[in-house]
Amino acid sequence: SVLSRYENQITILSDYLEEFPETDEPVWILGRQHHLNADKSKLLLDISARLWFTYRRKFSPIGGTGPSSDTGWGCMLRCGQMMLAQALICRHLGRDWQWEKHKKQPEEYHRILRCFLDRKDCCYSIHQMAQMGVGEGKSIGEWFGPNTVAQVLKKLALFDEWNSLAVYVSMDNTVVIEDIKKMCWCPAQSSSVAHSSAHLHRSALGQNKNTAGLCPGWKPLLLIIPLRLGINHINPVYIDAFKECFKMPQSLGALGGKPNNAYYFIGFLGNELIYLDPHTTQSFVDSEENGTVDDESFHCQQAPHRMKIMNLDPSVALGFFCKEECDFDNWCSLVQKEIVKQQSLRMFELVQKHPPHWPPFVPPSKPEVTTTGAELIESTDKLFELEEEFEILSV
Repeated sequence: SVLSRYENQITILSDYLEEFPETDEPVWILGRQHHLNADKSKLLLDISARLWFTYRRKFSPIGGTGPSSDTGWGCMLRCGQMMLAQALICRHLGRDWQWEKHKKQPEEYHRILRCFLDRKDCCYSIHQMAQMGVGEGKSIGEWFGPNTVAQVLKKLALFDEWNSLAVYVSMDNTVVIEDIKKMCWCPAQSSSVAHSSAHLHRSALGQNKNTAGLCPGWKPLLLIIPLRLGINHINPVYIDAFKECFKMPQSLGALGGKPNNAYYFIGFLGNELIYLDPHTTQSFVDSEENGTVDDESFHCQQAPHRMKIMNLDPSVALGFFCKEECDFDNWCSLVQKEIVKQQSLRMFELVQKHPPHWPPFVPPSKPEVTTTGAELIESTDKLFELEEEFEILSV
């Protein structure tokens, strides 16, 4: 079949890039500044702590009869996993958490990893993402763009009650403050299912204090902003603002790359972007009986790749994580100061009120199923039923 040709494809490897050059320029990695001359080891530790998701082989066939490897088509899905994983690390372990080989890690870390294992019952697995992509018009085995993977993550997050994220994907290059606060302070639940499922939600609280829909306070925000920064090439007028986003403490980096060749951008040095590359095929790794994961293959332990920012494809998606409302307010202030007021041609707009000519904003709500953690969707048929039901509720 058209999908099986990827099974024996030779692993795609990016060109090897040399170590960081000797320079006085600072390196920015996801909101943290590093100085190469002062302590290069801290920089490399910071980069290796990011979860690194690559092509895998020998996992169970997607949908039962589909591909058992994502080599050649899953790079943007893997990049989306990396951005989301960084949000979950910040949510549970904090931005300054560090990973060391063979060092015992907290249970939350292994639980985060289990969300992304290549199994159909893991909430952000390649299986779940590929099948949810069908609802976005992407066949299993077809390459995703940045906006498509953002939409898929937004839908899958509705079923993830442990992490309980509010995922906002901007439309028309516009971030609406009012809509985000409405979504984060008042997790939506459709009136038709609120009463019938209230008891089931309450019972789940005994196992999970972060059950979606009932947590008081601010729901942690994953903000994704899909952008088009030019026609065929990135417009140089956007470069300074694009780099500024990596300096923000809320930064989750960016999804992008080259046509049909996705990377997860985590920072920059001068006019070079620093990225994690998913184009390496590794064997499927499952969790141990005690729930831990052999995690060495999930961390890139070599010098990261770099590319000239002008070689970036103009289709990208920025990511930000705001654990508390004050983080979001601070992000809004930084955007106003560093992006909106400084740029004659803005990357995106930040507005206070919902535009009157837009359809009313309805926070996405979970269909009437009760799941916790990785107990997501039992079958492909059920997944498509929920996909259709979600679309109805969102109208």
